[in-house]
Amino acid sequence: MIIAIDGPAGSGKSTIAREVAQRFGFTKLDTGAMYRAVTLSALERAVDLDNEDAIDELARTIQITFPAGSGENVRIAVDGADVSEAIRTPRIDANVSKVAAYPGVRAAMLTPQRAFAEGRDVVAEGRDIGTVVFPAAEIKVFLTADPRERARRRVLQRHEGEEFAAEALEAEIAETLAAIERRDDLDSHRAAAPLVAAPDAVAIDSTAYTIDEVVARIAELIAERRGA
Repeated sequence: MIIAIDGPAGSGKSTIAREVAQRFGFTKLDTGAMYRAVTLSALERAVDLDNEDAIDELARTIQITFPAGSGENVRIAVDGADVSEAIRTPRIDANVSKVAAYPGVRAAMLTPQRAFAEGRDVVAEGRDIGTVVFPAAEIKVFLTADPRERARRRVLQRHEGEEFAAEALEAEIAETLAAIERRDDLDSHRAAAPLVAAPDAVAIDSTAYTIDEVVARIAELIAERRGA
């Protein structure tokens, strides 16, 4: 079975996908992390992000793997080096939409994404999972939330376990909100695989729901599908 969870940045896709994977023994695939890995590689190698041909070539050349490819703690590596934390920074946040919009990059990621799911129960999260990557997925969810709440979640995730002054927290939330709104616009209007809900996706607004409540709703969808 493939569960496709799509939605904008900060909607809770990664957390929800991780919880579903843990509960049902699925393998988690974070396709957004793959585009972040390409972006990080380009920045580290000083590849001009406006040079589409160079970025496409980079995406085809690097090897993206998931060393701990199941359950609760999926890691991601580029050419054998773990980049799981390095891809979760404001600098990557600010640049990943440009890289992810290139059709050549998306084409380069499509084959490993589909190969990852062969012979497995997979919960995959991203922005075009139910529309492009796995259009025949048995369950499709489009997860969203209020933009400011998404920004707050993203900042708290970024600084999990750290002491943080209230004023600094609010400043970073405001900065992150602006970045999220820019990314929403870019992702929704890009020519290749834009962020849209699949026609057969179940829409869930997570603003007022806990993680457990969202997971419970997806559990209902799984039970319905398995009982069909």
